[in-house]
Amino acid sequence: MSEHLHTALRLAMDGLPVLPLRKGKVPFGNCPACASNACGGRPNMKTPGPCACPRPCHGWAAATTDRNVINSPTWRRAWSEAAAVAYHPGGAGLTVVDLDNAEAIAWARANLPATRAVPTTRGEHWIYQGAIHSANGVQPGVDIKSTMAYARWLGPGAGATAALPDAVRALAVKPSPSLRPPRTLAVPLRGGQGECRHRTPTYLDRGIAMAEQRITEARSAIHATVYRTFLAVLSTHGRCGCLTDAHVARLFTAAQAKGETPRHCTDAWTNALTALGM
Repeated sequence: MSEHLHTALRLAMDGLPVLPLRKGKVPFGNCPACASNACGGRPNMKTPGPCACPRPCHGWAAATTDRNVINSPTWRRAWSEAAAVAYHPGGAGLTVVDLDNAEAIAWARANLPATRAVPTTRGEHWIYQGAIHSANGVQPGVDIKSTMAYARWLGPGAGATAALPDAVRALAVKPSPSLRPPRTLAVPLRGGQGECRHRTPTYLDRGIAMAEQRITEARSAIHATVYRTFLAVLSTHGRCGCLTDAHVARLFTAAQAKGETPRHCTDAWTNALTALGM
């Protein structure tokens, strides 16, 4: 039994869903039958599907606490080549705040409650009890890893695991300063036309709610749907200065719930702004 397999079985006993990582700290690739999501996806992925592949396919969605799966012949082959063990924090009801450098650690010490800390190659993992959406780049050098994400197992760390604070929850749903769309929305109201109709709460809220629904109900072509929705919102509400960070955060949250990364959201938003000449 390899050292990584031994570690994985021990973690699974403690309730941590685990998976092997290959060189480069990335999951093993999907098998030919699952390539390009041809299998329909894992039942616990973003879009429920029929796949029950016995191999460690689909990244974080393959993570499991089932010792029979972890120790199966197909997984043993992966463990023999594995470079590290990973776990799915959200599957264990945990959130990892990944602090990538000394500056990020200093920020966390000044803004977050102390919790269990695990040293990493360049920084620390701060682990909290409670699961939320994952998000990258929420602060310079800070990522949040919880649902739909994996984290490397680097040891138990030290300290008591604290409850997930509101400060981390807020970071997970708010576009970060580094990823926030360009603030080029506000332009003067057209001369003498009075109060913008978009400022009527029911009008603007209805438009944002419809956009969220359009993204949420998408069954395919998620990237294209997100872009077209952002384009429609900006074309209607983008020139009067009525859109706020809270409105944008709602759209980003809906897109990320469908599997879009924060970077994809930002790229789609920026492309929509460019297409409209903003």
